[in-house]
Amino acid sequence: MKIFLYILLFFLNFKYTLALESKIIYKIENEIITNIDIKNEYKYLLALNNELQKLDNEKKFNISKNSIIMEKIKKVEILKNFKDLNINTNYLNRVIESIYLKIGLNSLTEFKIYLKEYNIKIEEIEEKLTIDALWNEIIIEKYSSKIDINAERLKAEIDNNNQLTSRNYLLSEIVFEIKNKMELDEKYNLVKKNIEEIGFENTSSTFSVAESRKNGGNIGWVNEQSLNQTIKKNLLLLNKGDISKPFFIPSGVLILKINDIKNEVKKRDLELELKDAINYQKNKQLNQYSKIYFDKIKKNIEFNE
Repeated sequence: MKIFLYILLFFLNFKYTLALESKIIYKIENEIITNIDIKNEYKYLLALNNELQKLDNEKKFNISKNSIIMEKIKKVEILKNFKDLNINTNYLNRVIESIYLKIGLNSLTEFKIYLKEYNIKIEEIEEKLTIDALWNEIIIEKYSSKIDINAERLKAEIDNNNQLTSRNYLLSEIVFEIKNKMELDEKYNLVKKNIEEIGFENTSSTFSVAESRKNGGNIGWVNEQSLNQTIKKNLLLLNKGDISKPFFIPSGVLILKINDIKNEVKKRDLELELKDAINYQKNKQLNQYSKIYFDKIKKNIEFNE
């Protein structure tokens, strides 16, 4: 009955909801989450992934609720490590640019106009991105020494690649968790069933534990040289629109969807190719450590409903 009431409050006309009541639904230490916060989170997620509107009300509510809970938990931890929410302006602008380019917009002005359609202010986006950036700083400080990248192996793979063209993939991902390998088939079949019913993007928003779930799993263009050999060989067998088999990674099970493929004549810059490959592998490992650290924090945090 309580969850039904929350969903009802969530989907009441927004202006009417504001006039009616702002109801506290969760308290996470000194941070609160109201029905209005969840409503605003839905608008933010919808702006990043329009496919969300195709979901039923309960799924929309749960995705938005889980997203804002994660953000508040991160904020609580951040304020234990930083005096305030503040990052370099130039860096923030670059992150904002990467977001609006990813959703097909060409300028900050276009992005602000786009956000108005969802009743979102750019300042709200800036706060969310600042929280993400400061959280990443914590993860880098705690885990950068644990990053393990075989740069020599990556260099050898790049040096041995004599192809005249370079293949780039526009990828989306779903990363889901399993308790053991015995559970893989059951969870994988559930994910596949949801992909068939509600699409890859909404399945990512529903099931994925990766940060990319906020925008339907979209991780952008990735050069094939950045991928490990197992994934690279598998993707070579697939076409645009195809979905990969599941791959085991430290943070769970990975499924990739190829949204587009672009072949380009190579203008070889071996140093740049190696740098891109190292950065891709580094970010993947940091994302895995981020999930590990978040789960640890969540277990020990004061959480009241």
